[in-house]
Amino acid sequence: MKVGFITLGCKVNIYESNALKNELIQAGFEVGEASDDCDCYIINTCSVTNTSDAKSRKMIHKAVKMNPNALCCVMGCYSQTNPDEASKIDGVDILIGNGNKHEAVLKIKEMLSQKRKAKYVNILDILEEHEYENLSSEIFDHTRAFVKIEDGCENFCTYCIIPYARGPIRCKKADLVIEELQKITKMGYKEVVLSGIHTGKYNDGEYNLSGLVRRILDEVKDLKRLRLSSIEINEIDDDFINMMRESDVLANHLHLPLQAGSDKILELMNRRYDTKFFIDKLNKIRDARPDISITTDVIVGFPYEEEKEFMETYEFCKKYDISKIHVFPYSVRRGTKAADMPQVKEEIKKDRAHRLIELSEELEENYYKRFIGYEMDVIFEQKYDEYLIGHTSNFLQVIVPYEEKYLKENVKVKLLKYVDGKILGSII
Repeated sequence: MKVGFITLGCKVNIYESNALKNELIQAGFEVGEASDDCDCYIINTCSVTNTSDAKSRKMIHKAVKMNPNALCCVMGCYSQTNPDEASKIDGVDILIGNGNKHEAVLKIKEMLSQKRKAKYVNILDILEEHEYENLSSEIFDHTRAFVKIEDGCENFCTYCIIPYARGPIRCKKADLVIEELQKITKMGYKEVVLSGIHTGKYNDGEYNLSGLVRRILDEVKDLKRLRLSSIEINEIDDDFINMMRESDVLANHLHLPLQAGSDKILELMNRRYDTKFFIDKLNKIRDARPDISITTDVIVGFPYEEEKEFMETYEFCKKYDISKIHVFPYSVRRGTKAADMPQVKEEIKKDRAHRLIELSEELEENYYKRFIGYEMDVIFEQKYDEYLIGHTSNFLQVIVPYEEKYLKENVKVKLLKYVDGKILGSII
């Protein structure tokens, strides 16, 4: 029996799909990408924007069309936020939201063995308290492995539906995180990324995020590099900054979502910090790691954003040496407070996004070029054409001519030349 996966959205969704792949393989199934010969499809959906909802629906229809006789299991954020809509799509046999994705394997086995397609729907009330759903993954696309340590968000930013899709914060027990990391490193993975919906709020009742990271650094001896997928600026404490001073295992890179460099817009977004707080904490981080790469997310064209507020964001990113900006034109999301605010015209959003992307490209190139001539450790993740591609601790993408023995290895490389968003290097 073959199960085909379609996974949309964030790294947490990817991790959860990979965990289900593990379970299905152990149960004797063949797993892979969705194709015409699958006996079952799992579509792990996203709902972060209205466009994500539309793409989720499109992928469901695509799977059903590939093989109408196959079992179709739809799960994830779109299922959670739009269960009535999702259940009415022709061909959907299993509908699961978030918090109970582990049920998918059991239901698939049951329904395939009995050759029946009576619809199964189980959507938890995600805003109620639930236990952390302890999935674990051993399947990763590249050398960099991901470990999910947290689920849920309680920030309720005015533009964001995720608290309603993922529910309140739940965390994986620190002992289980350590156990999973030790298993992953014994399999040969050199780098691990800690991920979650709101990673910085990790707290299992005994350890907060800094406490967990300290345990990892102390106990997972084979780990060469530990990276965070994303963390809010107001969740980085002095203990974490001290660890950045002490340990070169912690990656020299942080992704700190800014969203806006205007205090007016930050307040409207309910972001719970202002630009002064962001700058003060950024200075503390750079005191510990002067050459750290700081990447960020920015939403442009948020309600009430005038040219003045946009330029405040633009100048903020430029002045404070952001290495790369992930730019998102504001997208109305049904069910959020910002959806009822006065909207910025689409052509203005597009213009501002274009200008900020141009700035991001300039800042990224400038940051990369600072390291030409340096010798740095690179973990090579994959082969592409005749090259190996990998990343430094500060997330510079490096390519070298392909040599198989260096794939998945931590290698010292001299950085020679910046070319189209990458650095051409030479292995020492």
